[in-house]
Amino acid sequence: MAPPSAKTKAKFDQFLSKVEHITRHDQDPFQVKIENFIGYTHVPVGLAGPLHIRTFPGHDKEICAPMATTEAALIASCCRGCKAINACGGSRDAFQFAHALPHLKESFAQVAETTSKHLRLQSVTPYTIGHCVHTLFSFACGDASGQNMVTIATEHVCAWVSRTLASEYGIVESYVEGQMSSDKKPSWGNVTAARGVEVTAWTSLSDSACQQILGCSSAHIYDFLQMVQEASIRNGQHGSNINVANVLAAIFIATGQDAASITDASWAHLTPEYDTEVQRVTLSLYFPSLPVGVVGGGTVYATQQEALRIMQCDGPGGKLQLAGCIAAFALALEVSTTSSVVTNTFARSHARLARGEAELRPESKM
Repeated sequence: MAPPSAKTKAKFDQFLSKVEHITRHDQDPFQVKIENFIGYTHVPVGLAGPLHIRTFPGHDKEICAPMATTEAALIASCCRGCKAINACGGSRDAFQFAHALPHLKESFAQVAETTSKHLRLQSVTPYTIGHCVHTLFSFACGDASGQNMVTIATEHVCAWVSRTLASEYGIVESYVEGQMSSDKKPSWGNVTAARGVEVTAWTSLSDSACQQILGCSSAHIYDFLQMVQEASIRNGQHGSNINVANVLAAIFIATGQDAASITDASWAHLTPEYDTEVQRVTLSLYFPSLPVGVVGGGTVYATQQEALRIMQCDGPGGKLQLAGCIAAFALALEVSTTSSVVTNTFARSHARLARGEAELRPESKM
């Protein structure tokens, strides 16, 4: 690329005469891979966590996440969500049965193909939704359209799973239709495919932890999330979550990810479930596509490398762990933000932490 002309450089110098902080750095300009480089925009970086994360197949880690943000209350809220999750045993991002399905495909094929000489099992694709695993079977059916053929075959597989795998994987019930097949209905799932890393973060919160740390009951959190899911459907929102984009943006910037890819990554599905007997709310946060990396691009700079080391995500294998950690911290913020809305402290916390306003308290009367 040719250097700027003398006239253009004179214009740049005129603008830069009014600039002090952006140009204050010790970086070698030849090591920076952008055009017309003048310096850096400094973004405050804070640490969220620590968060206890259990990744499949059972590795426990304690992680802190650097977050680059100008939004007050974001990190404090995420830390509170981490505290609540830690008090209840941490979070996980995978489920045993879903991961076992590729190894079970041959057995499924043997069972299914006994029902018809024309039928062949092509693929088995799991979708983990809450505590359920929806398994999409794809069959070749010869010259037949095959609706009844695949229904009978899948029912045989379900019966075999219930007989032989229920105790090993804790399967309570199986159904021949879970609505992931899009049979006789239009579906976005028929025309899309995930890009990047697919990940689910999961946690289960006790009522006592919710009361002590979040200031509300586990039932109240569940009721609120059920209500806003209905509103998001009516509003035509993409995905169903509270504010995952905040964590994505903060960690993406801190770790050198492509910040524009937040538009791809921010589709997320938060699924609440509630057990009335033990008063626990279970939350899973699903991301179909987190386009992240730990080498190349913006990760080559020193501060971004440090951020990845803080998260224990640098080096071989770091990409998958980075995606899992981002999902887990996003879930922590979902927990905290939900509770702040439920307890009517959402606006108050922004006023106190962002504007430095004193918290208003009613005067006592004698």
